[in-house]
This record gives sequence, structure tokens and C-alpha cells, in this order.
Amino acid sequence: MRKALQPKRTNSPQGSVSLTLSEFSELLAAIYEGPLEAVPWKSALDLLRRHLRASYVTLMLRPPSAERDALMVNSAGDWPITREAEYNKHYYALDPFVDLPQDKVVTVNELIGDANWRESEFYKNFLKPLDILHALGADIRTDDGLECRLRVARPHREPPFSENDKLLCASILPHLKRAVRLHSQLELMDSERRLYAGTVDRMLVGTVTLDENGAVLKSNPVADEMLRESDGLRLVNGALRADAAAENRELQRLVKQALSGETGGRPAVVDALSITRKSSPGKLGVLIRSLPNTGSSKAKRRPSVALFIRDAERKSEASREMVRRLFDLTPAEASLALALANGLTLDEAADAVHIRKNTARAHLRAIFSKIGVTRQTTLVRVLLSSVIWLG
Repeated sequence: MRKALQPKRTNSPQGSVSLTLSEFSELLAAIYEGPLEAVPWKSALDLLRRHLRASYVTLMLRPPSAERDALMVNSAGDWPITREAEYNKHYYALDPFVDLPQDKVVTVNELIGDANWRESEFYKNFLKPLDILHALGADIRTDDGLECRLRVARPHREPPFSENDKLLCASILPHLKRAVRLHSQLELMDSERRLYAGTVDRMLVGTVTLDENGAVLKSNPVADEMLRESDGLRLVNGALRADAAAENRELQRLVKQALSGETGGRPAVVDALSITRKSSPGKLGVLIRSLPNTGSSKAKRRPSVALFIRDAERKSEASREMVRRLFDLTPAEASLALALANGLTLDEAADAVHIRKNTARAHLRAIFSKIGVTRQTTLVRVLLSSVIWLG
């Protein structure tokens, strides 16, 4: 039986390198895993630099401008000096190797010619001290407005980039473009997640996520603080437990019920209970809901149930300045309004903000007039339902 033909590494007459199928597959894998790396695409750039015998490979995820620096990832190998700060501050404006044909790999000689390149201030003052002569690059532009630049550089002692080198870069360019779009979407999703998580934190809602076995998978800082207090609800061997036996049985029943209902396509199972606290008569409110199981996750532990915990006695901290600006109040009026929103009576609020009771009543009348309410209960409702707690 004939052996299957395996692509072999070969050296072209120009000194360029062809990759084996295994090496090319490794490079593509690194490109698609790039968005998940701590330094995006560092592994892929390192591989590309070694395969092309380059001194530098740079991926600019955001080109520089007068308003902001470039966002770039460098693979430099034995050349640790990149002079990024100088490029961002001054040399980017002198760089002639820009505005390349979209999604096409070109060399600097093809773009502006060897003589013009060697006479440019950018080469003489920026690249030559770094021992860079040969440059190859491509500009990536996506339909949603992303612009990235791939640049590969070789020292003076190496030969110019060959057609084979260009072919290698051209073959990975579509994959890099797709990976850049994935990276952009992941960044957007992470930004939204942080926004929503921060909003929940500022509203003093504790969130706990359980895996498919009912063990705690993740919790936010508000929930962590509640569980550290161990006042009615605590963490025992990685699972949530209520102090009161009857409440704990109900909690475990509702969690089990939510776990049984977290299959894809079904309506979410939602229920709630209150947890007695030892330190005060106020109770913790706990809402339990199942999370959808799409069946696509291969993780050993996947989020299956979410718990939202609220302590009615925990005081929210809104910005006095935000209250003042939102309702056109004076600083003193804003302080009093916040104290009332946190559940204090008018007399208690006056003591809390260190003003006389008659002064507090005068401030309250002014607050009523500016916000357009006539009762203290309505004032508190307006404040609690406003955006001040999200700032």
C-alpha cells in the first residue's frame, strides 16, 4: 500500500518557507484561539514570526491617531525593543506603509519602491536603528467598521519577502479577519455583562449561580458579603443552606425544582421564599429561577440555576450629586431626600444630615415642589424607581 503523501517543509530559492499541513493547522488553531488569550493572538504572531524568519510581527487592533494610541500586539522574539511609545507619539504620522489595498498582502517595495523606502524618514530614523529593512503587511477591514493592520518585518541580513511568504500570509488572512470579528463580539458581550453585573451590584442584589448539581458556581460581591455574615443564609461545603430547618428544606426543594426545569425550550421555573435572619426581624428575600440549557456547552460545570437575594435592610448608596442634578435640588435637599429614600422618618433624616427639624420640613416642602409630589410616600417611591441607584 502506498503511503499517503505528507507535505514537507521546503526552502524556496528566495529563502522562504512552506509549511507542512500540521504546521499550517497549528497556525490556524492559534488564530482562532487568539481572542481567548490574555494577550490576544500572541501565540499566532509568535508562530508566524518563526515561520517567516521575521524579527517583528505586529497586529494593530486599533490604528493610532492624533486622539489615541494604537492598540497593538507585538511578537519580537530576540528583538525586545519595539519603540511603541515613539510610534504612537510621532512616527505613525511618518509611516508610508499604510492605507494598503483591502485584504491584500503586499510588500513595502511593491507599494512605494525600495529607493523611496530607504530614503524615507520613517525607515532612516525609526526602523533602521531597530535593524528592520524588509516589510510585508495587510490591512483588514470588516463590514462592521473594524480596521486592523498586520505587519511583518525582517532585518537587513535576511532576504526580501518572497511570493511564497506572501502566499502564506494571504492564506491566513481570511481566518484572521473572522477571528478579529469574533474578538470584537466577545468584547461587546463582556462589556455588556460588566455593565449589567455592575448595575445589579449597585442595586444591592446578591446573585448566586448554581451548577447542574446545585453547587455554587459563581456569586457577586453583594452575595459574598451576605454569605460571609452567615445571617440566615450560609455556604456549607459549596452549597447554600438556610439556618432554619424548615426554610432550608423549602430552599432545597425549590432549587431541585428549578434544576429539573432547566431544559431548553421550556419556560423558566421561577419561585421565591423568605429567609429568617437572627440579627433583625427583617428577612432575606430569595428568588430562584432556572437557566436555559441550550445543550451547546461542553463545560464540566454549567450554570443551571440563578438565585437573587435581597436584604431589605441593606442601605443603598446613591450619589448625592446625581440626585441633585436629576431633580434640580440643592445639596442639602438632596441629602435629605436620600435619607428619606433609605427608610428614615423626617425627624430621623434631620438628625442624620445634621439639620434642625424645622429646616428639614422647609427642605421637604421645596423637594415636593421641585419633584411634583405632595406626599412623603410618593416622594420615596419616585426616588426608588429613578435611575439614581444605577450611578
